[in-house]
Amino acid sequence: MGVEAEKIQRVASLLGRQPRGLEEIPVAADNGDPVVIRVASLVDDKPFPTLYWLVDPVLCYRIDQLEAAGMIKTFQQRFDADATLQARMREDHRIYIALRRGFMSPTVKARLSELGFEETLEKRGIGGIADFSRIRCFHTWYGAHLVKSNVVGEMLDDWWRGSPQSVVG
Repeated sequence: MGVEAEKIQRVASLLGRQPRGLEEIPVAADNGDPVVIRVASLVDDKPFPTLYWLVDPVLCYRIDQLEAAGMIKTFQQRFDADATLQARMREDHRIYIALRRGFMSPTVKARLSELGFEETLEKRGIGGIADFSRIRCFHTWYGAHLVKSNVVGEMLDDWWRGSPQSVVG
């Protein structure tokens, strides 16, 4: 069971190009528009460590604005100062890796191994990041959060609700 042609075209419209490795639309708006897409971990024999992609233009723009305002640095400082947040972030990466692994068929796993990419994907978390103590990109964190809650996504939700300290305590 694949993604319907109409949905693929809508994703292509949102991305400005044909999607590569599109496997599912796990989050959609009330009107059916894709919000988050899930892509394959192996596309054209190349690893894709980013499992979930945020494609909703309104959310992407809101996140663009936060990133442009330097909010990644602000959030990162909070993580750097709080061992509990750091532990939650590491756990979120481990959960994401397990989710990604769970979507891979035995054939894909075997091909990743043949190509020497299996270990790479086991060491790459949300957004393909290897350093589990860094945020790097809100888009990838928030896309993943909309599928399975994570600490960075919770902090973004709190920020938008006007209570930026609530996750920290």
